[in-house]
Amino acid sequence: MTNAIKFYSTNHLAEKQEFKGALLKGLAPDKGLYMPEVIPTFTKTEIEAFSTMEYYEIAFEIGKKFLVGQIDDASLLELVKDAYDFAVPLEKVVDRKYVMRLDQGPTASFKDFAARMMGRLMNYYLKKDSENLLILTATSGDTGSAIANAFYGLDNIKVVVLFPEKEVTNRQRKQMTTLGKNIQIISVDGKFDDCQALVKEAFSDHELDHLKLSSANSINIGRLIPQIVYYFYAFAQLRTGKPDEKVIFSVPSGNFGDMMGGVFAKFMGLPVEKFIISTNSNDEFPVYLKTGKYKTIVPSVNCISSAMNVGHPSNIARLITLYGGKMDEKGNITHDPDLTALRNDFYGVSVDNDATRATIKEAWEKHNLLLEPHGSVAWNGLMHYLNANPEKAHSDQLFVALETAHPAKFPEEITKILNIDPALPKSLENLDDKAEYLDQIELKYSAFKNYLLEKY
Repeated sequence: MTNAIKFYSTNHLAEKQEFKGALLKGLAPDKGLYMPEVIPTFTKTEIEAFSTMEYYEIAFEIGKKFLVGQIDDASLLELVKDAYDFAVPLEKVVDRKYVMRLDQGPTASFKDFAARMMGRLMNYYLKKDSENLLILTATSGDTGSAIANAFYGLDNIKVVVLFPEKEVTNRQRKQMTTLGKNIQIISVDGKFDDCQALVKEAFSDHELDHLKLSSANSINIGRLIPQIVYYFYAFAQLRTGKPDEKVIFSVPSGNFGDMMGGVFAKFMGLPVEKFIISTNSNDEFPVYLKTGKYKTIVPSVNCISSAMNVGHPSNIARLITLYGGKMDEKGNITHDPDLTALRNDFYGVSVDNDATRATIKEAWEKHNLLLEPHGSVAWNGLMHYLNANPEKAHSDQLFVALETAHPAKFPEEITKILNIDPALPKSLENLDDKAEYLDQIELKYSAFKNYLLEKY
């Protein structure tokens, strides 16, 4: 246990934790986010060896680095094999430009990668110690269904998910509300940021300590570590073996957990030249890169890429910390990061609804590439980057744009734009016929607190 990596809070006021403690707490008591004191690294040779491995085997190698002294190898291998039993398609579009489709899991969303692994890790520790946990999480679209499905039926864990009632699609909602059992879904007449604020306040409310609360969205370090894996996997599958080869990723970004998985991968040794951070009209980060001034967007803008409707991404605090700065939970930067390094490593793009729809149409007509709104934002960001940096447009440069949800989750938009109804993956079949289990509360912390105290 002496070699275990410790995790500190981005607010630097909470006691450091080993992985188990950081995972089960979710949010640090000082409202900061947990970060590893040391980011382990891979050698170039180790990264090259990933090209001969299955996805779960790469997940095992990355997990071992972070969880040293926290879980034995045999148990970890069993968990990753169980979590990753679905495909990760890398669709070639043109030259060396690819779309990584992270939509083949049980809820047809990239959130499955993190949620399934985190759920298994939490359950492993809770069963071992005969403990119980109440998970609180806010969702802007896909997190809720992924968490609900990943934790559904687990004996030691109950889950409460809050979502903004007017900002998720019917299919996104029904993937959460049709489960029941240990899963409770609550709709709120507000924004994702409102839901997240309620969750964060509950975590810091000592009158709720007896409920043993934890988080399962990307504020939890247990969500981020599994998201490192698909960046390594993409490069391992697509690299040519040329010396000094680098990859450029375009990442559709909402709460910036997906982006942080990629950033950790880069710090672990993955040869990433640039991250294109593609947001919708909630453009606080692209504006920050340009101006050096960070300003939250209140209320957040409602866009068709609904999972990205975030006016203050929680994980920006982790990024600022990693680049030498300090940001509190409200978005105030009290110590500036290395902005030159941030601008060197990141390229920010904001894509509004009109451009998102136009890109869906153009990608289909030009490349027979079917994108949903979030993947469209990423593809548009890549095109924007190439227009601004034509020297990078040569056919040898490797680009990977992330598509984070299945097009069939957005049938209204896809049908309206392309006049086709995307075929349903198995995970979305028969949802319309299922009963929903759903509560509603007022947008007040007192209402949420009373709900938790009465029900749990």
